Amino acid sequence: MNVEAIKAIYFFEMARMRRTLLQSVISPVITTSLYFIVFGTAIGSRIQEVGGVSYGAFITPGLIMLTLLGQCISNGSVGIYFPKFTGTIYEILSAPVSMAEIVIGYVGAAASKGMIIGLIILATASFFVDIHIQHPVMMLVFMVLTAITFSMFGFIIGVWADNFEQLNLVPMLVVPPLTFLGGSFYSIDMLPPFWAAVSHLNPVLYLVSGFRWSFYGISDVNPLISLVMIAVFLTAGMTVLSWMFRTGYRLRK
Repeated sequence: MNVEAIKAIYFFEMARMRRTLLQSVISPVITTSLYFIVFGTAIGSRIQEVGGVSYGAFITPGLIMLTLLGQCISNGSVGIYFPKFTGTIYEILSAPVSMAEIVIGYVGAAASKGMIIGLIILATASFFVDIHIQHPVMMLVFMVLTAITFSMFGFIIGVWADNFEQLNLVPMLVVPPLTFLGGSFYSIDMLPPFWAAVSHLNPVLYLVSGFRWSFYGISDVNPLISLVMIAVFLTAGMTVLSWMFRTGYRLRK
């Protein structure tokens, strides 16, 4: 294992966060604050509690997951797309660095940035609502696994994308609807039976539900099932990445 190569890629990508501090940190914090102000005032006044938890506290895990997914996919895709765009990807591919080391460097940096933003959002939320984390270890487990998994999916998108439109297609048009419809701001028990059943086809439901359980001990899906689903997503991402590097898909032209 070439540790120096992994560190070089990792710290180079982490430096991008310092260079784009306004976009990387300040923007998500402001957006989350607006969510609390709007949803907490408009909807929280009508829905006092959900599952015995105040509405503001109930949506906190969903907001964190919404930001985490968006940041991890975005950082993961941009990190590998720009080397392709500028042509420096060939220097990486020709260097004595394995596929696993490249993925660990890029995905590790994207996941780290997503985790940092997620924890900042958690700290921001504490100014608006009372947050109680019943299972802090499991909360970190869900955050880390989710960050790694979706940074990997972002990496796949970055390899697949041929232009900026394709690069932004999934983060802008796919992830937000899935997150909003995945129980981030409501419990699926509040839905009619048919739509509650349909919601189980949404992969984000399992992420949000398991993450919310780590906070308040309530969930729409069994937490063990949530962990299994994250493991399935992670395995799928690793399989696709292995195929991409083995065949040189959109990496070698």
